[in-house]
This record gives sequence, structure tokens and C-alpha cells, in this order.
Amino acid sequence: MSTETDNIVISAISLSKAYQIEDTQVPVLKDINLTITAGQFVVLCGPSGSGKTTLINIISGIDKPTTGKILVFKEDLAEQNEDFLADFRCNQVGFVFQAYNLVSTLTVAENIAFPMEWKRHNPKNIEKHVQELIEKLGLEHRANHFPAQLSGGEQQRVAFARALANDPPLLLADEPTGNLDAKNGQKIIEILQGLKAEGKTIIVSTHDEEIMRLADQKVCLDEGKLATQNE
Repeated sequence: MSTETDNIVISAISLSKAYQIEDTQVPVLKDINLTITAGQFVVLCGPSGSGKTTLINIISGIDKPTTGKILVFKEDLAEQNEDFLADFRCNQVGFVFQAYNLVSTLTVAENIAFPMEWKRHNPKNIEKHVQELIEKLGLEHRANHFPAQLSGGEQQRVAFARALANDPPLLLADEPTGNLDAKNGQKIIEILQGLKAEGKTIIVSTHDEEIMRLADQKVCLDEGKLATQNE
């Protein structure tokens, strides 16, 4: 019998982060307590510099808290080594960066295939799934192109396809429409709507009002502190 605790995907407990800059400690996150359950669409909001990207990086295991805990799928990420975290991200977390972070020397299809190759999937299964993702995200005419040959909106759709390659239960997106015009931004919003309907747990850092309307929970940060948390 499942309990409410079983549904908790992310638990931040007295989470703080400070960066050492020369002789000074600069606090970025201060005493964050947060719970996110399976299937929630969570929006992180707040002004630039409020700590949204740092919080997403800690949830993904890219960064570690200075104090406090971050439990993701019941794993205490701050206690894990880099090998564990790399494997964890590959299996459990899809990450869409604001700057896309595509591999410039790989084609669209190769960028999408990369996480599956890391997990040593069967090559035929990789090829099939890459094709499915390319079709799902409307990139059929771009499969053999390189990132430099794509528009910003196309690169962001490739980034989403790559993030979804291993069908992770958690998707993180940092300002996914921040660099896009309204038309391309709308395509990304439609992708997010579809993923929400599929029941994925999604956390999006954004200033985009359209994305905010999708939220089951809004987590607003101000100068590193939790300002409001609305269910």
C-alpha cells in the first residue's frame, strides 16, 4: 500500500548554498524547505539572482548544498560521489538548459541518441526511439543538421528531446523560453503541456506567464529565501 511519503520526489531540508568568492562567502540560497510530489508541475519564480538556477542545479546533483539536505527519489545527493550522480542524472533526471548545451559536433539525431548510448541501449532501439522523439518534437527536417544550423527554438526542442531520451521521471528546465521569440516559446509551452498530461514531475524556472499558468505549485524565491509557496 503506497503512502503519501512514497509520492515525495524531492525534499529540501534547511537547504542553504553559499559560494566562496576570494575571502567572502556569498549566500545564494538560505534555509529552503520544500517538498515536491510525483506528477506535480512546479514553477520556480523570482527575480534574476534570486537563486532559481542554483536550486535547480542542486536538485539535479550538478551542485551541492553548503548545509542542509536535498533528497531526490529518497537519495541524499549531497552524500554521493560524481560517478553516482552522473548515473543518477542519466536515469532519473532530464535537464533542459537555458543555453541548450547541445554538442556542437553532433547532429540533432546524435545529440538525442547520446544519453541512450551512455546507458548502452541496443542500437536498433536507440534508432527507433530517436525517430519517435524527432517526430514528437517536429524536428524531422533537421535530424542530420548540426546545432549551428538550427534556430534557437529548434535547438531548444532538441534539448527537450535529449532530456527525454531515457524517459526520466523528473524533468528540470531552466528558463526554457527565455531566449525564444513568442512563436517558438509557444511550441515549448505546448511540449510542457503534453509532458504534464503524461504525468511527469516537472520543475521549471521561468518568468513566462504562460508557463506559470500550468503550475500545480509555485515556489517563489527572493534573495535566496522562500518568499511564497502556493499549492
